[in-house]
Amino acid sequence: MNEHLNTTDQPGTAKHRRADRKLGRTMIGLGAVVGLGLAAWAGTANAATSSGTATAKATPTCSAAALKATYGQQLAGGMNHAGIVIRLRNLSGKTCALRGYPGLGLENSAHKKLTTHTTWGNTWYAHNPGKKTLTLKDGESAEAVVAWTHANTGTSGAVHAAYLEITPPASTQHKTLALPQWVDHGDLSVTALAKHITVTP
Repeated sequence: MNEHLNTTDQPGTAKHRRADRKLGRTMIGLGAVVGLGLAAWAGTANAATSSGTATAKATPTCSAAALKATYGQQLAGGMNHAGIVIRLRNLSGKTCALRGYPGLGLENSAHKKLTTHTTWGNTWYAHNPGKKTLTLKDGESAEAVVAWTHANTGTSGAVHAAYLEITPPASTQHKTLALPQWVDHGDLSVTALAKHITVTP
């Protein structure tokens, strides 16, 4: 005897299937809302991160034209040591940044370049603060300590300087200050720039 397969939905079964379809549509809708919410949150987080990065990168490097070079404390001591604190002051009217060591060069009285050797790091008068990014608001300064030895005209290889060239980090232009000094072999040592450096006169 062949069995008859009944494919007609019973009333209860049809109701359950309609309910299941409604529940499925509801879950799909909730999933879409949650997905949109997560995407919006991720977009906001990425935008905030990008904004912060852009702000951090927005501070320009201080150009030579934006800076005024001056001397601070003059330094002396035994064993023919001499030195001076140099300062670079931001007069651009805007915030700018400096990082690293100033370039140095000696000139004679005719502004002709003299052989100069510069060593970065500790000096006779101060420990090196290390390279740090310095954000200078308008009117703020950074400083470095320069040192050398001198034994006047009797020393073989002594350089008779009249001026000091100071080149800010990442710049190709320099500032010039008077420096009427004898410098042994044209050798200078200089610290990295910092907001303040403690010196031992």
